[in-house]
Amino acid sequence: MTNNLDTLATALYVKTDDLLKTSPHLAPYRPDVGIAPRLSDAELIMLSDIQALRGFTSEARWIRYARSNLRHLFPYLPKQPGCNKRLRKAAGLIQQVTRLPAVDTTLRSDDVWVVDSTPVEGGRSRETVKRSDLAGWAEYGYCASHSRFFWGLRLHLVCTLHGLPVAFALTGAKADERETLLAMFEVEPELLADRPGQTLIGDKNYFGRDFEGHLERDIQLLRPARKGEAERASAQLFKPLRQVIESVNETFKGQLDLERHRGRTPGGVMVRVLQRILALTAAIWHNDRTGQPVMRALTAYDH
Repeated sequence: MTNNLDTLATALYVKTDDLLKTSPHLAPYRPDVGIAPRLSDAELIMLSDIQALRGFTSEARWIRYARSNLRHLFPYLPKQPGCNKRLRKAAGLIQQVTRLPAVDTTLRSDDVWVVDSTPVEGGRSRETVKRSDLAGWAEYGYCASHSRFFWGLRLHLVCTLHGLPVAFALTGAKADERETLLAMFEVEPELLADRPGQTLIGDKNYFGRDFEGHLERDIQLLRPARKGEAERASAQLFKPLRQVIESVNETFKGQLDLERHRGRTPGGVMVRVLQRILALTAAIWHNDRTGQPVMRALTAYDH
């Protein structure tokens, strides 16, 4: 493991440990009576983050690698089934931890955000679809960028121009992008508190008089004109800025292996997506705090 990744992981461990000391209720539930885990919750989050940054999609291979190479950070490591169960139970904690580095950057104040959704496949064979535990949540949808149908979920992401995740949601493949975006802001109203005139860049799917009217209370929406519409304001800015979200989606898929998540249950898929969002957020946070180029956040932690 590189010194950069070692430093990032240690810094994330400290943040998580401090959070759990001040807010112990955020830790996964465990009975008061019983054997205390030898791998702490903060170490578990640290281990999960390193796994995502190192590109291991197989938990079994990852545990073998960690036992051989990361003993200086983890004197004790559980077996793969135990680690996997603890990680699924820690999904809520991972989500809370992701907020810490996100708000501790100079990028959070960016007055321009971008929004988009990207497919998270759940399976490609008909047999997988029929037998999968994801049935009922996962569904068939259409991916316009690849001109094909897929079965699975969609990751809806709002991020800054530097790629820092601001808000996200994981829905069925057919979920309306506009309704999902409005729900994200309703669930987290603090995102728009004290941010009058925030600019949001989206694609042609974010349209509609009622939808845009609701957003205009707090947000200025920039999107390309649809067929039959008049040219919209700031259209010349859309294409270069729109590439930001495409770059972020490519980071999730190319460097963080989002399409190879291997989740087979709702809890398994959720925690694997959260792993990758935390990994990207932590890398950007660490680069921002140490003065490294933020736009190439993961290059310092390559395999």
